[in-house]
Amino acid sequence: MITLYTWTTPNGRKVPIMLEELGWPYEVRPVNLGKNEQFAPDFLKISPNNKIPAIVDHDVDGGPLSIFESGAILTYLAEKSGRFLAPSGPERFRAMEWLHWQIGSLGPMLGQLGYFAKRAEEKTPAAIARFTEEGERLLGVVERQLAQSPYLAGNAYSIADIAAYPWMLAATTFLKEPLAEALADKPATERWLQEVGERPAVKKGMQVPQV
Repeated sequence: MITLYTWTTPNGRKVPIMLEELGWPYEVRPVNLGKNEQFAPDFLKISPNNKIPAIVDHDVDGGPLSIFESGAILTYLAEKSGRFLAPSGPERFRAMEWLHWQIGSLGPMLGQLGYFAKRAEEKTPAAIARFTEEGERLLGVVERQLAQSPYLAGNAYSIADIAAYPWMLAATTFLKEPLAEALADKPATERWLQEVGERPAVKKGMQVPQV
């Protein structure tokens, strides 16, 4: 059994999607970021950076194993299951490239855009312009890649797609206003969003946690 600590954010949706894809049983422990529950001492023992998601895998030799950081969790689950990440070779590293691209670029840049353009009470035009420009660039990166392959890492659906999907969906919903121009005329991205979004596991995972 796996215990999942998560919340209703793009980062928080990645791991439940993966667990639903695997069909593994798991227990959900919501961590309400609005109430600062991520700073609770018990959660700090599991996630030293006070961030969601995190998991505890209770079916490990030597006792429970806790893992934080979404990319590490997705890689761990992929390797444990033997699914959604090639065991070796170029296919594996293509998926790892795009997984780390999401972690290092897409998520942080869109997260900053969301803060400055949507959530901040005092708007800072320079910051909004900076992160809008970078968000537009990243959407262009996605479109070019998906125009030449069905999925981010090539022909196979992988943990790279699982990681990117919640953030790309946020770009077309929560961030639709600042990114409207960049979202126009992106047929490959639209195709990918629809195809990935129609997967039953993705639909279920995007509803976790239910609060």
